Amino acid sequence: MTLSAETQITDLTINDHACLTFGEPEELLDLTAAFVRDGLAEGRRVIWLAEEPERRLAELRRRGVIAPSATVNGQMEVLACQDGLLEGQAFELEHAMGWLRDQMAYTTGEGFAGLRVALDMSWALRPVAGIEQLPAFEEEIAAALEGASAAVLCQYDRERFDPVTLASVSGFHTRSVAAATYHHDALLRICRQYAPPGVRLAGQLDRAAEGALGQALSEAIRVDGDITVNMAELSFIDLYCARMIIDAARSLPRSRVVVLRCSPAISARFVLLGATALPGIRLVTVNDG
Repeated sequence: MTLSAETQITDLTINDHACLTFGEPEELLDLTAAFVRDGLAEGRRVIWLAEEPERRLAELRRRGVIAPSATVNGQMEVLACQDGLLEGQAFELEHAMGWLRDQMAYTTGEGFAGLRVALDMSWALRPVAGIEQLPAFEEEIAAALEGASAAVLCQYDRERFDPVTLASVSGFHTRSVAAATYHHDALLRICRQYAPPGVRLAGQLDRAAEGALGQALSEAIRVDGDITVNMAELSFIDLYCARMIIDAARSLPRSRVVVLRCSPAISARFVLLGATALPGIRLVTVNDG
């Protein structure tokens, strides 16, 4: 079984100008959390320009990737896109690039090891004046990163951006980022989860995907520490696959915990199978919506 060939988020280094195309909010949150976590671990300053910054910051905290001190000392910031890229309701190339250069200079002056910036490009889907400058903006970012101690992750929703727009900006990026994917079709997606480490399942899972599920679980349990099987976006799981997940959890030493993150309907199936009575398994029910 072959994983997707794109660069993994954990492979990114300084000077990278990477393009992340995502299809689900959970995918965006997971990959960005890993980008943030690795940057902070390297002593870098990290900024995420995003929709609903307070909710994004709360999500990073829930995943355990940022300590309170990181926001206090200015090492980590989550800001609204209009705080950096937009001037009112207009996009101005020089304004946006001035913001980025100012952040690079401030990072150096404060003694951080470097800068990581994640840019959620969803703002470009709104009726914003100057949007035709988007390809030029990506080109300017690439030029600004040459020789600098900075990396930028541009985030595009592949379900909402048209193929022409994506093609117009792709050539200015040094890397194309995606989650390691074990299975992906119209009904089911099985991929690696990066923050916290584990597996993410979305759609409908039955025995037909046994091989992909087995590989994903096997690779997840090889990492150190606790793992999460994120089933928040799973609408169906058959008994065979649920038992596979429980058996994988049973195979781990008791010092490690497997978190099963589920919707109420999926959680009920694991309760029926006795998962909550097993040491090392923690069932977390996520409210629908």
